Amino acid sequence: MQIARDILLRSYRAMRTIRDFEERLHVEFATGEIPGFVHLYCGEEASGVGVCAHLSDTDTIASTHRGHGHCIAKGVGVDGMMAEIYGRRTGVCRGKGGSMHIADLSLGMLGANGIVGGGPPLICGAALSHKLLKDNGVAVAFFGDGASNEGSTLESLNLATVWKLPAVFVVEDNGYGEATGASYACAGTQKDRAKGFGMPYFECDGTDFFSVYETAGEAIAHARSGKGPAMVHVHLARWYGHFEGDAMTYRANGEVAALRRDKDCLNLFRNRVTEVSLLEEADLDDIDTSVRAEIDAAVLSAKAAPIPEPEDLHADVYVTY
Repeated sequence: MQIARDILLRSYRAMRTIRDFEERLHVEFATGEIPGFVHLYCGEEASGVGVCAHLSDTDTIASTHRGHGHCIAKGVGVDGMMAEIYGRRTGVCRGKGGSMHIADLSLGMLGANGIVGGGPPLICGAALSHKLLKDNGVAVAFFGDGASNEGSTLESLNLATVWKLPAVFVVEDNGYGEATGASYACAGTQKDRAKGFGMPYFECDGTDFFSVYETAGEAIAHARSGKGPAMVHVHLARWYGHFEGDAMTYRANGEVAALRRDKDCLNLFRNRVTEVSLLEEADLDDIDTSVRAEIDAAVLSAKAAPIPEPEDLHADVYVTY
């Protein structure tokens, strides 16, 4: 399919930003300066970016504990994200949320979520709002193969179908629910589950931006047109452990090295667009340089920022309507 040049450039920048942001966090977390847990999205960049490329600020998404990539794909700034992860007052949630609870409601990013299967119910509420407000918005829930077994997720699939909500459920299937293989833990198939709830099922290769972009576009268009919810099953793989510090003893020797060599979504994207002259190498090199500088600046700014004060504990608890 033909994709406009500005979308290609924007999408590559988003994927590169996610990759560099996560690789830098991998280094910084090892210093002990970052509080709490961190779950990295490296290797999965094409999924979040390919889906969110079809969304506007009016549309809403709910993420997972592995939420940095979805945040960046939806447009959340890296300065505020990095400060939030460091627990600083300048963070997007003023340092009170941390890695697993980054949110920016102004951009339709309802938040990362430490609860497995916590996003789909939120998306049903957001989708109902879009439907009642008639704002043409779509709500997207990202969740993993592990969360696909949670009752909250299955109830959400049912509710979205019953109420014919403009919702898209994106299963990011990286093959492991923490350390448990999806082939062992998931009965049946995601396709069968979608069929059981009466919603269209779409499937794509999560290492191929173009596959995700085209597939997500169909599913989102279906939901936006008022035909009800859809499921997108994205096959991908994470490069790091479930969390930083996970030794990944449950993975085969050489598995991750092979993924980095053969299934890097950024390299696959770069090769494809340059081979057919959609973009030039220089365009992508310029983005790489710019993003590296942006991440460096974000880390320096976060480390220099103040921590929250005790009085901040009672701020931003409730929304005033």
